[in-house]
Amino acid sequence: MSTASVLYDAPGPRAKLRYRLYSVLVVAVFAVVLWFLYSGLDSKGQFAAEKWKPFTESQIWTTYLLPGLKGTVVAAVLSIALALVIGMIFGILRMSDHRWVRIVAGTIVEFARAIPVLILMIFLYALYAQNNIFPSDQLSLAAVVTALTIYNGSVIAEIVRSGIRSLPKGQTEAAVALGMRKSQMMITILLPQAITAMLPALVSQMVVALKDSALGYQISYLEVVRSGAQLGAAESNPIQSLVVIAMIMIALNYTLTVVATRLERWLRTRKRGSRTVVSATNLTAPPGMDLTLGAK
Repeated sequence: MSTASVLYDAPGPRAKLRYRLYSVLVVAVFAVVLWFLYSGLDSKGQFAAEKWKPFTESQIWTTYLLPGLKGTVVAAVLSIALALVIGMIFGILRMSDHRWVRIVAGTIVEFARAIPVLILMIFLYALYAQNNIFPSDQLSLAAVVTALTIYNGSVIAEIVRSGIRSLPKGQTEAAVALGMRKSQMMITILLPQAITAMLPALVSQMVVALKDSALGYQISYLEVVRSGAQLGAAESNPIQSLVVIAMIMIALNYTLTVVATRLERWLRTRKRGSRTVVSATNLTAPPGMDLTLGAK
């Protein structure tokens, strides 16, 4: 039996039939588009075996794809780690009891979020090159990591702030009643609970950082997209190279999502286990007291 709510009216038989027809129509249109794309590519010989043969040779992987994959992973890991640290710090600073600290931290975060990542990379690359801040062979890596850290750190700061704000006020009130300092309360009580709630949003931002590392292509950073473009130019198979690069990026993002999902599940299981232990400890009767019969 269909039920209705305040925000949603359950569809009736005609509406359900109409939705099914729309779904079938969309699938049919999508299938036709895919068929036209396949036919057009096949007529140009894009699915010929010789176009895909280079990817079966180990030399192609060691020369192009693996160095590019290494560059992508290095830039993503460094920027994600630094962005998590920066985001945690500025997210906490935005909740400071001092008004001037909140204003300064909020201004920095909003400014960092407003700048496009590509423009920031190009600016930092030019800045580092003119002032010889990094060795010439590390300029592009430094610019990519710094830009991704600044942007993703500012977004993570907002995630941290919203995650902590979403906790029940009773957590903060209980910590204050126990005489805890704000730093102690934040580290031992609020952050451990907020991390579990923030993890899906943090994973999404990590995926963004991983994909945005491809923007380093514009400042000559050797990452997987750039190496794929070089391979396509060398072997005259740009479409096949980009398809392989897309599959590699999908595999990386999927792996990151799976690891984060398992981590979130482990954290929730651990939290439930700790609550059970605490409850059992609280129910332990003191000497001379029976919980079921009262005082002896």
